[in-house]
Amino acid sequence: MTFTSQLIVERSAKGSRASVKEQEYLCHVYVRNDSLAGVVIADSEYPSRVAFTLLEKVLDEFSKQVDRIEWPVGSPATIHYMALDGHLSRYQNPREADPMSKVQAELDETKIILHNTMESLLERGEKLDDLVSKSEVLGTQSKAFYKTARKQNSCCAVM
Repeated sequence: MTFTSQLIVERSAKGSRASVKEQEYLCHVYVRNDSLAGVVIADSEYPSRVAFTLLEKVLDEFSKQVDRIEWPVGSPATIHYMALDGHLSRYQNPREADPMSKVQAELDETKIILHNTMESLLERGEKLDDLVSKSEVLGTQSKAFYKTARKQNSCCAVM
C-alpha cells in the first residue's frame, strides 16, 4: 500500500483531490498547493467526503506543527506527529466524526419512520373506507327492512 500511495501522490497534480480504486480499497489522495500530500486508504463504503475532510484536517495541523524543511526528508521515525492517532480513532465511525454524515443518517432514519407511518395511515384509511362502505350497506339494508316492516304492519290493522 505504501508503494501505491507514493505512486498516486506522484501522479496527482498540486491542489487536487482524487480517489483511486486499488483492489477492494479506495485510496483517497489530497495534494496541497505547497506539495504536502496525504492518502487515506479505506473500503468502498467509507464516504469520500469524510475521507477528504480527514485529510484536510490532518494536513493543516501537520503543516502547523512540523517545519516545512522537514517535509521532504522526514520519516515517521524522525517526525513526531501525535495528533494522527486521535484523528484516526475519531474517524473510524464517519457518522460520529462528520456532522454532515450524522445529519444524513438521522434524515435516513426519519425517512424510514415517515414511510412506515404513511403506510400505516394508508392501511388505516383503507380500513376506514371498508367500514364506511359496510355502514352504507347496513344503512341501505336497514331502510329496506324498515320499509318491508311498514308494509307488513300496514296490511294488518289492530282493532
